[in-house]
Amino acid sequence: MSDRRETSSGIPIEVVYEDPVDPARLGRPGEYPFTRGPYPTMYRGKPWTMRQYAGYGTAQETNRRFKELLAAGQTGLSVAFDLPTQMGLDSDHPLAAGEVGRVGVAIDTLEDMRALLADLPLGEVTTSMTINATAAQLLLLYQLVAEEQGVPPERIRGTIQNDILKEYIARGTYIYPPRPSMRLVTDTFAYAARQLPNWNTISISGYHIREAGATAVQELAFTIANGVAYVRAALDAGLDIDAFAPRLSFFWNAHNHFFEEVAKFRAARRMWATLMRDTFGARNPKSWAMRFHTQTAGSTLTAQQPLNNVVRTTVQAMAAVMGGTQSLHTNAYDEALGLPTTESATLALRTQQILAHESGMTDTVDPLGGSYFIEALTDAVEEKARELLDRIEAMGGAVRAIEQGFVQAQIEEAAYAEARRQETGESVVVGVNRYVEGEQPQVPVLQVDPALEEEQKARLARWRSDRDAAAVEKALRGVEEAARGDTNLLYPMKDALAVGATVGEISDVLRSVFGVYRP
Repeated sequence: MSDRRETSSGIPIEVVYEDPVDPARLGRPGEYPFTRGPYPTMYRGKPWTMRQYAGYGTAQETNRRFKELLAAGQTGLSVAFDLPTQMGLDSDHPLAAGEVGRVGVAIDTLEDMRALLADLPLGEVTTSMTINATAAQLLLLYQLVAEEQGVPPERIRGTIQNDILKEYIARGTYIYPPRPSMRLVTDTFAYAARQLPNWNTISISGYHIREAGATAVQELAFTIANGVAYVRAALDAGLDIDAFAPRLSFFWNAHNHFFEEVAKFRAARRMWATLMRDTFGARNPKSWAMRFHTQTAGSTLTAQQPLNNVVRTTVQAMAAVMGGTQSLHTNAYDEALGLPTTESATLALRTQQILAHESGMTDTVDPLGGSYFIEALTDAVEEKARELLDRIEAMGGAVRAIEQGFVQAQIEEAAYAEARRQETGESVVVGVNRYVEGEQPQVPVLQVDPALEEEQKARLARWRSDRDAAAVEKALRGVEEAARGDTNLLYPMKDALAVGATVGEISDVLRSVFGVYRP
């Protein structure tokens, strides 16, 4: 019987590691190549930002959940939007039927954003918004509400995901073809550089790539390839790299193989620093330093024996902290069954708080740095990811690789191979293909009241009837003119949202100009 061991990416694991570690290759925390972390003292200064993803039903319902989480000690907001909002469809659109408020909050108008953020200290908290095709509009709505609260632009802080390329790869919530979508991304970079200097304009996301079945190495290579594409698009649009690169951020998945995940995070920083300094010529060290958010792996949660998910999430959260994340979301144990309840979401937050305050992991920087195994694995993950990145570059970059279906095919093959390993028992999933129990415990699941959809549609109807229709029509014509030209789209979109245009109406204007993507 073979005793061969390997990581999820097929990297062989030796019985023991005794290779010496080169201190010069490691560098110091807060210095190039940032293998050991983007900041000199890391968590000794303050722990990572603790974000719990929240959003369901109406803006009013989600606002109540935000206040509960802040009262429980959460230090940053993280917003989930429903599918119609993600797809640029208003809540009364026929295609939105049955989906309003189901997997996130419904935001159609400035009034909805006001309700979402009511009585929240926007000058103090940072807000992460998981939104892509309509990211620019949600950012503008957030800015408008912050301005109404009197928050200065430099104190409006947070992140929009805004990573449209991974939508074509893994999630599917795209609207327009890739190239006009890339224009929206780079227009957002330019707008925020002038108007919102402390807002992170993109969270380049490996999370969903991993959720779709990619290995750790594929997650790293495909995500960095997307990051390279965004940088090139911004440079082609005439932006200065040191004006936008410091506000780029990343979003990684924390999966089950603890040591490979730690190595992946460390390799990611080193790869990005080298690319930004040596390939793109960035001069500002803040442009070299990769900062990232991490979320534990939703795809590893099981409906069987759901309390086991508490342990999985803890191990994954530890990997993220040991790997040097800047913020973290821990999944609730019941998310394989439905939206998390208040109880399960609080337990997920308490998991982070125990790690931060009771485990000792925040006492020193890069606690696993110098480990023979970790350093060898970091090198191996980086080497394999660079090989894959080189293949994508040879195809003409991430956009061409996506258009050719290369990235999608690679992920599908990896997902199929892992499914086969689980079927045969080679890959053990406790409670699913080993240590199985007959009767499953009953876990309470959060239910979204279907009446919330009708309430949201009624609010939208009132909003339309009360607004200045002529002003909205004029503003939408301004959006169309900008879309047909080459001026920055965010300025006319902000004007349109301010006078009462909806997310769906602006998206429809852009559809009429850009078209709709069909894979």
